[in-house]
Amino acid sequence: MSDKDFVSPKENLIYKVAIFIKETYNVKSGIKIELTKKIPVSAGLGGGSSNAAQTIIALSKLWNLNLPETEMHTIAGNFGSDINFFFNGGCALGEGRGEIITPLETIDIDNILLVNPGFEISSKEAYESVKISKKENTCWIDLMRHKDVSYCYNKLAEGICNNYPEIKQIIDHLQDNGAKKAMLSGSGATVIGFCPDKKTAEKLANHYSGKKYWNHITKTKRRTKWKLQM
Repeated sequence: MSDKDFVSPKENLIYKVAIFIKETYNVKSGIKIELTKKIPVSAGLGGGSSNAAQTIIALSKLWNLNLPETEMHTIAGNFGSDINFFFNGGCALGEGRGEIITPLETIDIDNILLVNPGFEISSKEAYESVKISKKENTCWIDLMRHKDVSYCYNKLAEGICNNYPEIKQIIDHLQDNGAKKAMLSGSGATVIGFCPDKKTAEKLANHYSGKKYWNHITKTKRRTKWKLQM
C-alpha cells in the first residue's frame, strides 16, 4: 500500500521485486509493505530504484534468505539500471547499463537545492531524446580530480531541455542568481542547483516556493553499509 495513488500496485517496482523474490526462492510467507513517498514521482531522483533496493535488503532479512551481496546485485539488475547503486549509495561509478558499481572517493557538497516544476518525465522519453556521441566524456574524471561541481554533466539534459523549456528556464535562473552550477537530475524533471552557501540556497528555495514548485535543500551523503530501516 502507498500514501499516494501514483501507479497501480502491480506496476510498482517494490511489488515486482517482492513477487520475484517470493517465487524464485519459494517463500511461503507473505509480506505487507507500506510506502510513504517524500519526493515527487518520476522526478529523476531515483525514488523507485531506492525503494526496490531497500525491498531486496528487507526481504532477504525478513524471509531469512541471507542473500549474498552478489545475488542481491543480480536481482537488482533484472529490474533497473540504477537500483544497484542504492545498496551502498555515496559517490560511485556506474558502468554497463549502470548496474556495475564501483565505489569512489566521497565528495562532500553542502547547500544543494533540488527544484521540481511539478510534471513527470518518463525515463523512456529521456533516453530516446539523447543524441549518442562516439567521443568519450571524461567530466566525471575531472570532477573526482578537482572536486569542482562545474564539471558535473548530464547527457540527458540537452534533449529534455529541448522538450521542456521550463527546465532550461530553471537551470538558467539558478545560475543567474547565485548557484555555482545547475543541471538536470537524472531524467528530470528535477533540477539540481549547487549553491555556494546556505543563504543563497534559502533565497532560491523561497523563490520557487513562491511559484509552488517542490524544492528541498540537501547535501551529499557518505557511503553506508546496507541498513534495514524498521
